[in-house]
Amino acid sequence: MEIAFNSSIETLDKELAWLNSVISYRFAEYFKHPEQTPFPEAPNLEDDQSYYAAAIRNLNITDTSRLLILIALAPHLRPAIFDMFFTKNEQFDRVFAEFGGLKGEKHSGFVPTGETAAFIIAGDNLERRFELQRSFDESHVLYRENILSLGFTNAYEPMWGGELIISQEFLTHLTLNEPYNPRFSPNFPAHHLVTKLEWGDAIYDASVLTEIEHIRSWILHQDAILKDQNLSKYLKSGYRVLFYGPPGTGKSMTAALLGKSHGLDVYRVDLSSVVSKFIGETEKNLAKLFDIAENKNWILFFDEADALFSKRVSSQSSNDMFANQQVAYLLQRIEDYNGVVILASNFKDNIDDAFLRRFQSIILFPKPTANIRQE
Repeated sequence: MEIAFNSSIETLDKELAWLNSVISYRFAEYFKHPEQTPFPEAPNLEDDQSYYAAAIRNLNITDTSRLLILIALAPHLRPAIFDMFFTKNEQFDRVFAEFGGLKGEKHSGFVPTGETAAFIIAGDNLERRFELQRSFDESHVLYRENILSLGFTNAYEPMWGGELIISQEFLTHLTLNEPYNPRFSPNFPAHHLVTKLEWGDAIYDASVLTEIEHIRSWILHQDAILKDQNLSKYLKSGYRVLFYGPPGTGKSMTAALLGKSHGLDVYRVDLSSVVSKFIGETEKNLAKLFDIAENKNWILFFDEADALFSKRVSSQSSNDMFANQQVAYLLQRIEDYNGVVILASNFKDNIDDAFLRRFQSIILFPKPTANIRQE
């Protein structure tokens, strides 16, 4: 979503005022106040040149989805909007279940959940509630463009209990008017990989250089290839590569040079922050990474990939079964990723065969010969 970074302050003031009036409308309806008014009309963004307005037009979303974005944004921009949700149900001396919401660990305000959004947007109208649920589907534009997501809940709890999460990328665009370059964090377990070197500083074996050129050709011509009707039906988007060979043979440097020479960001995935001993946590960590990276044209570099991509074993125990599930999930996410994925390992034989079958390139980085070292 390529949009100019123009200030959104005035526009967001109007949008948050609209959200506030919608909340007031819903409370008046819920508590049967006599001064009921029509549902508040959304501000007109047609001629608005701000980043926010341009993004809304580009997404081509309904007012319902627009309200969802504002509900997720409000705790970051104007948290007092939700103070009225602390109202208690006097009959039961507890908060109203319909309001949803969470209390943050450090944030003292009200954190809206899917249930909060359902109350604000749908009230007690089940048809509108069911319609709202589509906004959290993976096929919905808010998910595809990494604008908004719903936090995870336990299997026995309603999905609406998850917190509404605005992406850090979208929030950065709105508040700082600049591109998003994520920093390493629990929500993004990867480091930006850069190099001061150039291709002329690297000496490769001729066979390695040929394989690297295949990757560079894909990066340069992928759009044309995928638009070709005769080719696209046989190809998936994205490019998957295995670099293998002894330590110190240039695998990380090559990944960084590929990004530098083509103007692409390269992120080295910290597998120690991804792999978890707790069931399901590894998949959650991977989901965060791939969801953020989707559609960015980033190169994802999995160094020492054996920790995640090792061969599956016969399911003799529950631990083996869950390890195999992790590999299967990762296989699916890598296959669906539309950018370049590079795995690096010291030994090719350590990598699961299912991954090897899906690599477009498998490149051995050998120890340099005496002649190459002299060069």
